[in-house]
Amino acid sequence: MNLIIDIGNTRVKAAVFEQDRLVEVVLFDKKRIVSEVKKILKKFTIPFGILSSVSSISSKKLESLQKNVNFQVLSSETKVPFINCYQTPKTLGVDRIALVSNAVKKFSNKNTLIIDAGTCITFDFVTKDKKYLGGAISPGLVMRFRALNRFTSKLPYLEKETLENFIGTSTNKSINSGVVNGVIQEIEGVISQYQKKYPSLMVVLTGGDTNFLSKQLKSSIFANQNFLLEGLNEILNFNKNK
Repeated sequence: MNLIIDIGNTRVKAAVFEQDRLVEVVLFDKKRIVSEVKKILKKFTIPFGILSSVSSISSKKLESLQKNVNFQVLSSETKVPFINCYQTPKTLGVDRIALVSNAVKKFSNKNTLIIDAGTCITFDFVTKDKKYLGGAISPGLVMRFRALNRFTSKLPYLEKETLENFIGTSTNKSINSGVVNGVIQEIEGVISQYQKKYPSLMVVLTGGDTNFLSKQLKSSIFANQNFLLEGLNEILNFNKNK
């Protein structure tokens, strides 16, 4: 069995895999990482794990985790099942590395665009011959709502709502249209750009806003909120088999 730890800016997502099968997923605050991992280990015997972090984790907590599981810490130096053609490979986020690794496994011999809609919206493209070329990074839904509130004197901070009409008939509806419709049009536009150059294209949507956005997109997509966790598990298995 494998233990997968994905550390975000405030929350941690932990997953237990038996080979390629997802057994359990747990979400918790980053401050409780050591105690929550211990709870998981009381339920399962897990010899190997991988840890991915887009934020910092103290050496003390890392040492504590390493006492219980043989963790591999994902970095730009980790061996991966694709050819990294990024011009600055050391700056490539570990979350994006994991997403591409899963795309290569799940959709071998297909050009694949992975869209991760979370704090940021990332676009990552890998060719059918396993060459990762790069992509794009833009602000996510929450970041856009916060920016409108923070950088203006009168616009309120709003929660996202499903778009009913792209023409906003009030300030609140105009903000929601600007953010939600803007993101939808951005995603549709980027997909269209890639499809023109790579007609046979697999499109994956993942991240915290997957369910919200997938219902409103017209493009044919493969939606999977656990795509990153599966990618981390793939990297761990790939390195175990080396």
